[in-house]
Amino acid sequence: MKHIMIILSLGLLIGLIAVTGCQKTATTLITIGTGGVTGIYYPTGGEIARLVNEQSEQYGIKCTIESTGGSVFNINALLSGDLDFGIAQSDRQYQAWKGLAEWRESGPAENLRAVFSIHSETVVLMAASDAGIRTIMDLRGKRVNIGNPGSGQRQNAIDALEASGIEWRAELHVEGVKADAAPTLLQDGRIDAFFYTIGHPSGNLKEAVSGRRRVRFIPIQGAGIDSLLEAHPYYTRAKVPIKNYSRADNEEDIVTFGVKATLVTSSTTPDNVVYALTREVFENLKQFTRVHPAYEFLTREAMLEGLSAPIHPGAVRYYEEAGLRPRS
Repeated sequence: MKHIMIILSLGLLIGLIAVTGCQKTATTLITIGTGGVTGIYYPTGGEIARLVNEQSEQYGIKCTIESTGGSVFNINALLSGDLDFGIAQSDRQYQAWKGLAEWRESGPAENLRAVFSIHSETVVLMAASDAGIRTIMDLRGKRVNIGNPGSGQRQNAIDALEASGIEWRAELHVEGVKADAAPTLLQDGRIDAFFYTIGHPSGNLKEAVSGRRRVRFIPIQGAGIDSLLEAHPYYTRAKVPIKNYSRADNEEDIVTFGVKATLVTSSTTPDNVVYALTREVFENLKQFTRVHPAYEFLTREAMLEGLSAPIHPGAVRYYEEAGLRPRS
């Protein structure tokens, strides 16, 4: 009987060791929703994943990224549990939290949480020089790509058009393809102009200005745009730096408006996961900024601006440790 008890005790001990070993090696898998593979969101998500994965043994986290349709898709996927993090424009974060735009029927996205801001993005309007477009008002009757449904830039385009008094459904020949496909459509003569919300310099915009068909940036300005910016705090005045696009038919920077790209998550994402991701990005900011020229002047303080949803407790924990104070 004593031998049987010893054997049973040894078996129980081995079982406990095995279970403990499994617990130590358990890995949390997380996914970041980005955007099109040729935009800035995709490499940004890739760099965040790389930084987290370099410390996967320390945190027990493995991170992957997914190319998506953009801001609206990412937010909705977070809320449904299909993504753990997503990159979204600051205006879309604001609208989801407040229950506006695409979230008007479903109501405020109460589980949405902010993590940090990334880079500034300008709302670009580019047109073929031979299309006779010099102002936003000249878009009437033209073939214009405003962006795919589910993207933040589509709403930016609609806001700009409606603020300028253009009935875009009736007065434009609207295309709704992804922004990164628009330069090719413009060069092929299938559209006359397109909107694109993007950071600079942009490879896609460089492609657009380098083709055989001459192109120019169109300013987005006027009394209607002034009122738009006054009514919506997530919009800011901005310019397209023409030095990055010397082959365009412009001589000076182009006046427009813009938003910020932000990283968002859900209230259901574990605190330790959000803490680890936030910490790795902020503690390795010099490496992070090398991912794209748009991040050249990115600072930790700037990454705490433009956050409309409540900040996730995991991110708050890091900010308190680092002595950082987020601003809405």
